[in-house]
Amino acid sequence: MGRTDIDFLRRTPAYSYVEAAHYLNLPPSTLSSWFRGQTYTHDHEIRRFRPVIRLDGKPGEGLSFLNLIEAHVLAAIRRQHRVPLQKVRKALDYVQRRLDIQRPLVDVRFETDGVDLFVHELERLINVSREGQLEIEPVILRYLQRIERDLTGAPIKLYPFTRKSVSAEEPAPVEIDPRVAFGRPVLVGRGVPTAILADRFKAGDSLADLAEDYDTSAQNIEEAIRCELTRREAA
Repeated sequence: MGRTDIDFLRRTPAYSYVEAAHYLNLPPSTLSSWFRGQTYTHDHEIRRFRPVIRLDGKPGEGLSFLNLIEAHVLAAIRRQHRVPLQKVRKALDYVQRRLDIQRPLVDVRFETDGVDLFVHELERLINVSREGQLEIEPVILRYLQRIERDLTGAPIKLYPFTRKSVSAEEPAPVEIDPRVAFGRPVLVGRGVPTAILADRFKAGDSLADLAEDYDTSAQNIEEAIRCELTRREAA
């Protein structure tokens, strides 16, 4: 597959809001608001805030792989700290201007230089004291470590968290690669869609049986099946 084809795959809408939210352990309404904005009422006045992330396709087409990466990183900020989206947007705009990058949440420079700029600008915008620092940089870095990049720094794989709890020690047995299984989650190193594993488990195959069939651990199989559970079941 040529470079142009891979870039096209990364930018092609492939995930519905519900599907992407499921993979990222987010409410679909939250994810939709990040990309399509949201109308709300304040003091009996209808207002609307702009999207935080730009879609690669049309609003009704869903997310691309790169959009999925952007939402994954934004989730690091929103899941741990309820920072107002307008402040997040301003901090991202600041990083974009300072580093001259169009998509800060995707660009590799966000990991090397942008996170520090982003956190400092965000703290300035919300006027936190030294005692009340956000301390979100380690969380963002944990999420960024779940992104695999090619030699140019472009994202090629995402290793989604399979649990709501987020820690550096959490296993990463599942990968999302736009070149494999139409970008659906698969077992790392095996290419087996997690949906197939879940179907076999529901049909009666044990974790041990599946682990033996795919030459992996029962723990990896369990974590992979979590990708197909509802958010309530996976809690």
